[in-house]
Amino acid sequence: QVQLVESGGGLVQPGGSLRLSCAASESSVSDYDMGWYRQAPGEQRALVAVLTRGGTTNYADSVKGRFTISRDNTENSVSLQMNSLQPEDTAVYYCNAALIRAGVRLDDYWGQGTQVTVSS
Repeated sequence: QVQLVESGGGLVQPGGSLRLSCAASESSVSDYDMGWYRQAPGEQRALVAVLTRGGTTNYADSVKGRFTISRDNTENSVSLQMNSLQPEDTAVYYCNAALIRAGVRLDDYWGQGTQVTVSS
């Protein structure tokens, strides 16, 4: 198992930046595909970015070129750098650790979420 705790959310003006962090314990982030998801009011939770064990990244079209996911094995954490934020980026952001072996998704772990609000 892995325990995940997010931090770094808050209120930012349009065009601004935020950096979200996800600290992991009980297990190493290098053992999982790590991702960030977000959920806006009235909408389903959606993938924002993923970083696989092998180092491959994938982003939602809406954040490509603006968001960057990275992993720090020393700190056992994953971060999401968010630039050029827009009001439509407002949501609760969740860190996810997916245990995938031989192409099979065996388990998912979630953080408690952190609120990001983009408003003037």
